[in-house]
Amino acid sequence: MNSRNAAYALALVVPAAAMGGALISQYGFGLYPCEMCWWQRYPHIAAIVLALLAFTMKGRGAGDMAVILAAIAVGISGLIGGFHAGVEYGWWEGITACATVASGTGNPLDAIMNAPLVRCDVAPWSLFGISLAGFNFLISTGCAVFIFALLGKARNPGRKGL
Repeated sequence: MNSRNAAYALALVVPAAAMGGALISQYGFGLYPCEMCWWQRYPHIAAIVLALLAFTMKGRGAGDMAVILAAIAVGISGLIGGFHAGVEYGWWEGITACATVASGTGNPLDAIMNAPLVRCDVAPWSLFGISLAGFNFLISTGCAVFIFALLGKARNPGRKGL
């Protein structure tokens, strides 16, 4: 697999895995997302769409641009995750009251009253002291940098490194 194909694959696989993990943790294990968790999901969704578009585009220029935008979206999700992790660890205050978002189906009052209260400043799960938001920061920002490096190598094949 050449560098360009690897960048395209990473731009699709990493956000898809992040979203898959988020949905499994939510619906399979009852780890409901807070507002900042939702903020981290939106750029991943955009990255998935952009990466899928990149695979369908003719020509390297348009496909590469879609992958660059996907990498930026993945990086933005990672930065939001870093901010969220800082709120969870008490390093700084969050910028919202932080409660979960009610679903858009049925009676809105029932949805609000029955929605679980999920705080942004409490990590519902961690591994080795790293919360899910912290893992999103580490994985997503690292992935974004790696995608840029792979595309850079593909665009400059004589360059050393990676």
